[in-house]
Amino acid sequence: MAIHLRATDTYRENIGIAIDALRVSKMRSALTILGVVIGVSTVMTMASIVQGIQKQITNALEVAGPTTFYVMKVFNTSLVNPDRLPKWIRIRPDLSSKEADAIQALPQVFYAGIWAQIQARMEYQGERTRATIVNGADDHFQEIQGGELVAGRWFTKAELRSGAPVVVIQEEKSARLFGRIEPLGKTILVGGRPVEVIGIYQPPSNIFAPPGTDNGAIMPFRYVYYAYNVDKTNALFICVKPKPGVSVADAQEAVTVAIRELRGLRPADKNTFDMITQDQVLDTFNSITGTFFLVMIVLASVALLVGGIGVMAIMMVSVTARTREIGVRKAMGATRRDILIQFLIEAATLTGIGGVIGVGFGLAVGKGVTALMNIEAQAPVALTLIAVAVSVGIGLVFGVIPAQRAARLDPVDALRYE
Repeated sequence: MAIHLRATDTYRENIGIAIDALRVSKMRSALTILGVVIGVSTVMTMASIVQGIQKQITNALEVAGPTTFYVMKVFNTSLVNPDRLPKWIRIRPDLSSKEADAIQALPQVFYAGIWAQIQARMEYQGERTRATIVNGADDHFQEIQGGELVAGRWFTKAELRSGAPVVVIQEEKSARLFGRIEPLGKTILVGGRPVEVIGIYQPPSNIFAPPGTDNGAIMPFRYVYYAYNVDKTNALFICVKPKPGVSVADAQEAVTVAIRELRGLRPADKNTFDMITQDQVLDTFNSITGTFFLVMIVLASVALLVGGIGVMAIMMVSVTARTREIGVRKAMGATRRDILIQFLIEAATLTGIGGVIGVGFGLAVGKGVTALMNIEAQAPVALTLIAVAVSVGIGLVFGVIPAQRAARLDPVDALRYE
């Protein structure tokens, strides 16, 4: 017990000495911990953003339901250039409404519909939006993607069959185009073509909705398909929702058989289409954000390394400047171990302070960025503790050499040092 109390007093005394030393050289200490602050704050900022994005992606997938999946001509983690398609993609047939109807007729399937996406601006009497995703879909869009119809109506069966030029626009885009004017019944330009506004749609409260990210407007699939230039490789897909109680694997197997039969594929032939599940969408986004986060970790590590070298340099200077003080402590009975611990604690305190400041600054910046992106993010508690521990560890690692130098000083020579 006595040994434990003595050790506690020793550490408390050394921490006090370290803080006093930092107080004496404020500017030097501040510049030393700057690298640690930059490194830790970078990690914390990126962690907050990545965590927020991942949560929004998960929420978006939950809206569509964990069993919903998509049939595509080709699934790739990056878009392929439709003007320079490799041969193995060119020989694949485009998806068709006939295939969607065949899938809808399967006993395992609750809903199947062919959708398309284009990028287009919307315009009304001189007011324009930025280019946004316009979906060619049907009256099941809200059921699959979530959200709410706040005014007007969805498409009638006749409008869907004929491909009528009607549109349901996002509430935010409606406010941008019309302000206080009643939008229903008005004619706007979508991609330069006139369409009638029949409804106002409020998307779910997240910024991600697979496979697109910003549903600015929804029009009948037939109208989008024939009136606009649709990228049939990257932006044409069949959305499939299995019946309750039917697993994704069973539904996918049934869909695979149906499409292969329609396309006349023999048993030895490979599939000429791809299917993507919600889990695959999530894995893709996690892979992208994970790579991004890894790059930020590497950059932050460089900053932490620079900060560690700075700590070592400042501690070497500190040892030289305090040679006489070390001699006095040794003359009064301080051991090499006491001196070693003193300077290690001083280095760890220096970087620990930098870590705490970096965590606070990084969380504040991350919160600000996620607020601007309309992302709900929580502070990564585990990473916060790790960041502080790493910053203290850097002080210990880079403080070893200066601390050993101080501990090896001869007390007689140290007392003579001027």
